[in-house]
Amino acid sequence: MVVKDERTVRAVFVDADDTLAAIAETLEREGDPPVAINRDPDVIPEALPAVLGDAEIAIIDHTPLPTRLAAKCPGLAHVVFLGTGARSYMNPEELAGLGITVHIIKGYGDTAVAECAIALMWASARGLSRMDRGMRAGQWLGVEGVQLTGKTLGLVGFGGIAAEVARLALGSGLKVVAWNRSPRVYPGVEFAALDEVLACGDVVSLHLLLTEETRGFLSRQRIAAMKPGVILVNTARGGLVDEEAMIEALRSGHIRHAGLDVFANEPLPAGHILTTLDNVTLSAHSAFRTPEASKNLIGAALDHCRRITAMGR
Repeated sequence: MVVKDERTVRAVFVDADDTLAAIAETLEREGDPPVAINRDPDVIPEALPAVLGDAEIAIIDHTPLPTRLAAKCPGLAHVVFLGTGARSYMNPEELAGLGITVHIIKGYGDTAVAECAIALMWASARGLSRMDRGMRAGQWLGVEGVQLTGKTLGLVGFGGIAAEVARLALGSGLKVVAWNRSPRVYPGVEFAALDEVLACGDVVSLHLLLTEETRGFLSRQRIAAMKPGVILVNTARGGLVDEEAMIEALRSGHIRHAGLDVFANEPLPAGHILTTLDNVTLSAHSAFRTPEASKNLIGAALDHCRRITAMGR
């Protein structure tokens, strides 16, 4: 959105890349609260007080917002986080203590993330990334894959994304079992105890939010309880997994292959051990990155801004 009078700015999109900035501009409506777009996806947290000024609303894609810096933003009352994993970037409870409400956006990319999870599952089963790397290096590298038709997909957590994964997997001939902390019902999906899901899944896909309760959820003990030769897919959050235990299981073959879109530290550091393992397929936290999901995401963020502004009138 183009702001004509900086004195009227109530919201700032603090870390927009060109794609998200363009979408925000196309979704502007007459009478919308003014939003200033900071076209710097690499803004550093220390710069946030200057970027926000006295704005009431911060729209944040991926920039950390430490509580100590939020306290230096005199007008800040609302943070609209572009996604569900705000806790990876800020502490909502501490911000609430400053009078700042954190809003998250659910459901915007359920299909996009589910399709990525399915893609990582198939790529892992067939060793596609390993063959691709080998052929680029001049090797004719044949890898024996796993046929997934008739195999069991275990879903850990069952929200909107997992439901989409289940829909796609059932249509591909897999049996789907799932565990969720609260009761769920979905056609064709068998719900079971967590131990059973881990033990029977030829593929296990994680679909939990990262909270203090779920950090390290896939522990060393739970990894050991998984079916030998399991394929692990994670498009949720890297912090859900004991990374050291996962790496050991990959090296031993207990985990046959991991398809990972998320990591404990992002961006994944150069030379990280995961980049050296043949039985890992990596993607750069991009499961949600499709034009359709981005439009849904920014549209929902602007709707938050409209509601916040309307409440203040």
